[in-house]
Amino acid sequence: MANLGIGIIGAGNISTSYLRLAPLFKGLEVRSVADVNMDAAKARAEEFSTRAQSVDDLLANKDVDVVINLTIPDAHYAVTKRILEAGKHAYSEKPLVLTLEQGVALRDLAKAKGLAVGCAPDTFLGGAHQQARAALDEGRVGQITSGSAAVLNHGMEHWHPNPDFFFLPGAGPMLDLGPYYVADLVNFLGPVKRVGALTSSAQAERVISNGPREGETVPVKTPTNIHALLEFHNGATINLSTSWDVWHHKRNHFELYGTEGTLYVPDPNFFGGAVEIGGKDGSLTELDPWDHPFGVPNQEHPDRGPLANYRTAGLADMVAALQGGRDARCSLERALHGVDVMTACLKSGETGQFVTLTTTCTRPAALSPAEARALLV
Repeated sequence: MANLGIGIIGAGNISTSYLRLAPLFKGLEVRSVADVNMDAAKARAEEFSTRAQSVDDLLANKDVDVVINLTIPDAHYAVTKRILEAGKHAYSEKPLVLTLEQGVALRDLAKAKGLAVGCAPDTFLGGAHQQARAALDEGRVGQITSGSAAVLNHGMEHWHPNPDFFFLPGAGPMLDLGPYYVADLVNFLGPVKRVGALTSSAQAERVISNGPREGETVPVKTPTNIHALLEFHNGATINLSTSWDVWHHKRNHFELYGTEGTLYVPDPNFFGGAVEIGGKDGSLTELDPWDHPFGVPNQEHPDRGPLANYRTAGLADMVAALQGGRDARCSLERALHGVDVMTACLKSGETGQFVTLTTTCTRPAALSPAEARALLV
């Protein structure tokens, strides 16, 4: 597999994951890093022995074939649009865009130019989530009829030094953390048909409690508490709760209820974790971990201990798909459907009505251990 030249726009913290992990994968060669802050680009480029460029120069660089968009979410649409207009494939951090209209515009532009767009999250490609997918596909819990997914905490202002954006329209817990859960739900169940939701905010403003702006207040202008009901085309109904108004809870991240048992799935914000099956007889069995390369711990987390982190797998799969003429698992089609699901939840909260989605997608192909190994160097 010949290497494609990779450029990165956005030299913030998340760029270190891509720069550190890209060398693990076939077909990827990072050739340039750009940022509106040239000093930040130079520092990151020096750290990882690559080239620093301005955004304009990177987009004009003939050695760059695919550009990763790691800018702030509010800039995702504009930057990905520029990448496509420059004639390059794009891979964006989540969310793809903040509105369905922006996503449709990118889809149309990419199609007109014959270019690919991929989007994180790719955590559903992790060993634990693919093992859970295999258990589901093998019928070990029967037909999924319902389920529950929840990501509940107390928000960004406690650790993020500049959390303002997260509390503005186009953000909030649904668009910030929801992508991990929606992507995994599509991985398991396919596309969503319609949604209904109740939304609220516990506070009119938040107080920053870290960094140089500690003590400053941030206005809350988007719901921070969303409880949604998702009806899938396959008939399953899932409760999805995302909230930044919760101090403590005992809810599992992900439970899928089938006609023959329950499938317990670990946090979709991570690649690994324990997969459990609850049987009709009341038993609870933790599955022996798969020999899947994207479930092997490769970093130490300060709170969770050893973790598997392969946050370039989706990009590597997209590059392999481009070279092999197949569908990418983290495709524009699925990312756009995810945006449709999440923004429809917010719209339902505003209107008090169920919202029927205007997009659809296919389930991504499962990623077996052998297929995952084929992506690695």
